[in-house]
Amino acid sequence: MLELYQFELSQYSEKVRLILDYKGLEYRKIEVTPGVGQIELMQKTGKRQVPVLKDGDTYVADSTAIAFYLDQKYPERPIIPDDPVARGQCLLIEEWADESIGIKGRKALIGALNQNQNFRTAVLPKQTPDFLKTLVSAIPGDLLDVLGTGVGLGGDAVKEAKKGLQQDLEALCLILENRPYLVGDTPTLADLAVAGLTMILKFPEGSYLDLPEQLKGKGIPGLADNIAYEPFFTWRDRLYADYRKASGSPNKNNGSAPTAINID
Repeated sequence: MLELYQFELSQYSEKVRLILDYKGLEYRKIEVTPGVGQIELMQKTGKRQVPVLKDGDTYVADSTAIAFYLDQKYPERPIIPDDPVARGQCLLIEEWADESIGIKGRKALIGALNQNQNFRTAVLPKQTPDFLKTLVSAIPGDLLDVLGTGVGLGGDAVKEAKKGLQQDLEALCLILENRPYLVGDTPTLADLAVAGLTMILKFPEGSYLDLPEQLKGKGIPGLADNIAYEPFFTWRDRLYADYRKASGSPNKNNGSAPTAINID
């Protein structure tokens, strides 16, 4: 069985989960504990960043590399078009989504976490000790903003990221206004990448993620609740309903939550 080393709330991991589900491939999620788990992953695969896909003795890191590997190894329900123009458009949108939505989305999410203590603790992994949850909740948002400024995650950076995301979502709404998918008449890597990477802008409703109930359908203020972007999120949620498997379904691990990392 395929194994996906992941963070449950990583949008790049979600991109891969969408691809696996779209192709109908059975896989097991293995949650990597930040820090220690990443060291173990590095020892085993030479990579410390998730997602990493294990297929037999083969390890593939990076969500784009995983997408190409899966399309070549498991060609049923292809996600990368053969037509040169469609292929070029698909790859261009996928790269843009990785570099624009993916990076800006993280910054905007960090800004929302800084300003909302309940949101901050709700997204922590379930195995996080209670004392650490209390500590994280108690940190003043203004202090987090100051600390973030030193690493490019301060208030100004967050505002710029949200501004860029607003433009991205507007563009996506316009592209999808009169077509079912971003490229052609069937889903491609472009659609699955955009849908997965926007997970943290507005968490999908339904039992797709190991996520507290109060977070489902919620997201970054000004983006998730903006009626102007409702057409895009409606499109994305339809994609989820059509292709994303709920936690505990036959194409997933047997439980509703990811298995903890255990690297031999």
